[in-house]
Formats: sequence, C-alpha cells, structure tokens
Amino acid sequence: MKKSLFFALIALLMMSCSKGNERLLTSATGSIYECLVVSSGSVKAPVCDLMSADMYGLPQMEPYFTVSHVAPSQFDDFLKSSRNVLIIDIDEHKYTQSKTIRTRNAYSKPQALVRIQAPSDEAFLSYWNEYGEAIREWFVQEELARQIRFYHANTCKEARAALNKQGYDILIPEDYMFIESKKLKVESETDSVEVIWACNNKGPMRKDILVYSFPYTSQEQFSNEAIIALRNEVMGQLVSGQVEGSHMGTETKHFPPMSRYVSALRDSIGGFYAVETRGLWRLEDGEAMGGPFVSLTRLDQVNGRVVTAEAFLFAAGQKKRNALRQQEAILYTLKMPNER
Repeated sequence: MKKSLFFALIALLMMSCSKGNERLLTSATGSIYECLVVSSGSVKAPVCDLMSADMYGLPQMEPYFTVSHVAPSQFDDFLKSSRNVLIIDIDEHKYTQSKTIRTRNAYSKPQALVRIQAPSDEAFLSYWNEYGEAIREWFVQEELARQIRFYHANTCKEARAALNKQGYDILIPEDYMFIESKKLKVESETDSVEVIWACNNKGPMRKDILVYSFPYTSQEQFSNEAIIALRNEVMGQLVSGQVEGSHMGTETKHFPPMSRYVSALRDSIGGFYAVETRGLWRLEDGEAMGGPFVSLTRLDQVNGRVVTAEAFLFAAGQKKRNALRQQEAILYTLKMPNER
C-alpha cells in the first residue's frame, strides 16, 4: 500500500511538471530595477551609461537601473538567473544586420531578457543610439507589470469601494489607509472635482495615492500646463503643512514637471493611452519639505470625464526610486467603467 501511494505521488508530480511542456525555472535573483549587462568591453560604456542614467523626477540623483557588467565568457549559470539581463552579441560571421530579441523567463522567473545581435561594434552603436531608450523603457514596463501582479493579492477594500461608487477601480494595496472621498470646487473647472485619497504612513516613508476626476471639455485638459494647474488647486486644498497657510504646490522653476504620452502595460484590459506627468512637489509658504510625484491622466469615454491618478511620497534623506516606481505601478491598475 505504501509503494502504491509512493508511485501515485511520483506520477502526479511528473504530470504536474510536464503539464503544457512547461520547464521548471528557478526564481530570479537580484532586486527590483537591477540589470545585468553582458557585453564586450568595447561597447560597455554607452550601454551602461544609458541604462544607469539619472531618472527624471527625483530630488536626488538615482539611476533608472542599478547596473552590473560582465563579459560574455563570465555569463555562467549563476548569473543567468538575474531578473533583468541585457546581452550584446556582436559577430560579423553570424549576423548581417542588427536586431533585438526580447524574451521573458528564459533562465528564471520572473525574468526579462533582451539580446541585441549586431555584425560589428559600429553597427551596434548606431542601433543602440536609435533604440536604446526604447529598450530601457521595456525593462521598466516589465518591472511595473511584475509589481501589478503582486498587488492583485490584497487590496484596500474601503478605498476601492469609494472608487467603485464613481465607476472606477484601482488596486490600492491593503497597507494603505483610506482617508476620504470628497468634492472640491476649483477655479479651473466649471464643475466640482471628485477626489479619492488613500495613504500609507507606516515606517519612515509616507506614500499617498489620489484619484480625482472632472468633466471633459477639451483636449487642452491633457496639456502639461493644465495638468499642473489643476494639480496645484487640488493639492493646495487637500495637503497643508504645520505652518498656518502652508500648502502643497509644484516645483516649476528649477525642476519643471514633464509630461509625455504613454501606452498601457501589456496586462491591461483593452489597452489605453494616458499622459504621464512626473516632477517634484513642495510646500508653499511653510517648511522646506518636498518629494517626487508621478501621475497618469486618462479619458473616461463612458462618462465624459478626465481621470487623474497621482502618487507622491515623502522620505527625507532616503532613496526614493524603488518606492516611487512601486507607487507608479498602482496607477497603471486604474480601470475605466468599460474596462472593469
């Protein structure tokens, strides 16, 4: 009887391992926003410089990725499990033109791997100058997608319930506390602005998520100027400092906020376009306090409204890249009425 049970368990294990011809993969190694570059020394500098360039919208210098480099001969089985891998393969006998091959979970899981093939150093550098930033952005999107999958497990039910009343949804994590849902009257809008606010104030770092919506009137509402003007009105009413009369504003002189159009993550339903805005917030007429923020502004076609989801944090003296990126992933989970 024991033998029968033993062989039954072995058969079940073999069936589960071979289901769908899936391979057993080890867990990816390394921290978020770390990238291993595998290349010869002749092209190391431009690749590593771009991947580790300073990320925009942070109060201190922090790179897009923390980069490590090895030669192709050093890329052994231990390193192949790295979560983000960029391989530069240059061989004039194998390749006649440059191209990119993107792979997920090649040696470990979750893993993002890019292999760039080129016939020469010169051909690769020309290719990298044209497509390097897009390749770096793909790695960023992969990290955001991983974080989103993590957020599906446990969310703040109270904050999501308040959003659902307005027809929206967003995966605000359960360690955030729902603060309030209210209407604000602002000068730049003829109608009131609906605001949902949640906050994580645990530990040395404070992280806030806000979703505010207002009637759509024109395409101009998606301009950088309009987004910042409304942001200043909304945050100026909601967030104040200890000094009477102080309120949150946006740094525009020394570090102006930047906006760009972005597309949906691959896991989003239906896909969408949004305006991403990132920059620095600061307290006006009060203490010397500030930090980074990032927002996504989208169109709700069903209800004819513009919806902005914003994340900002305060973490004096601490690194902020990873925390802000994790908040940014929350914003990408925003769903409109037709997507829920």
